[in-house]
Amino acid sequence: MNRQLSTRRLRASRLAAQLLTGKAPGDPVAAVTRVVALQAQAPGPARLAIRPRTRAVTADAVDRACADGRLVRTWAMRGTLHLLAAQDVRWVVGLLGPVFAKAGRRRREQLGLDDASCERAFAALQRVLRGGEPLVRADIVARLRDHGVAIDPKTQAPPHLLAYAANTGLICRGPDTEGAEPTYVLMDDHVPPVRPMAREEALAELARRYLAGHGPACAADFRAWSGLSSGEAKQAFAAIAEETATVTAAGEPMVALVDADLDPPGDERNPVRLLGHFDPFLLGYRDRRLALDSAHAKDVQAGGGFVRPTVVVAGRVMGTWSLRRAGKKAQAVVTPFSTLPRGSREGLQAQAADLARYLGHPVALAVAG
Repeated sequence: MNRQLSTRRLRASRLAAQLLTGKAPGDPVAAVTRVVALQAQAPGPARLAIRPRTRAVTADAVDRACADGRLVRTWAMRGTLHLLAAQDVRWVVGLLGPVFAKAGRRRREQLGLDDASCERAFAALQRVLRGGEPLVRADIVARLRDHGVAIDPKTQAPPHLLAYAANTGLICRGPDTEGAEPTYVLMDDHVPPVRPMAREEALAELARRYLAGHGPACAADFRAWSGLSSGEAKQAFAAIAEETATVTAAGEPMVALVDADLDPPGDERNPVRLLGHFDPFLLGYRDRRLALDSAHAKDVQAGGGFVRPTVVVAGRVMGTWSLRRAGKKAQAVVTPFSTLPRGSREGLQAQAADLARYLGHPVALAVAG
């Protein structure tokens, strides 16, 4: 039977799937595991994405999970840096890494990184990083030179080489330095071994996990989120067809896991959430119009792939916000697109208070206009 979902119910179901409403876990690893990965070019955006998906968790707890290796940053979905639970790193990189390693080959060759050069660099990387302390990029480049592999630090060759090495599963990001500079480690030194998955099994697992943390959705949404080809996205959904049910949501055909709760309890009439940069509530789908009015798309993403922090009310993006720091204090400045729904001010106050608890210092709320 094809279940019919209204636009409002689809938004509510996705909010619940993404842990933005309902019972939230008290563990940052559980929150990241639920959505599979959080985009994390820098630690801050991923840290902000964890807060509204957890309870009683602090930014310090997230940092500790990154420092002790329970959470790991590496290149994953769409070929970009993401934060993943350690137990998911190997099979996700094993599935997606070859896709983006192949896509980046032409650019690497333009930078002088042909296959033979990369092979020599990878062998040297293993000697440089094995059993040692995490190293920042500049130190890696210098030590590679000591091992006979010269890479110009003034070009884009170093970041492309390291991303390629991560796509092959050789390295991943380590804990950031005290100055918030990223480090790199051998994956074998930092990430525990897991049972290897064949590609078909990994495709099915990624689709299953995607729907658990983002559904209801369609194969095109899965493709946009993961960066897989259209063919493999469809193959992944077909592999779990017996575990899913077809729904028509907001007039569009979608699927959901058969055990998904499509009638989540409405603990809040119009739940308000302050979401961070690159939040999966927007990046998890091909079409953002369900959550974001097209008239305000450029207010959220003006260009260059940079997605601003958003104010979400009942599953709709109603504005943007920024966190302005001054010493040990901060201000959450909200810029609504228009008049906010009744009760939103109280919700914003609650979010600012929770943000203060999470960060461990006062956060004042300011609403523009």
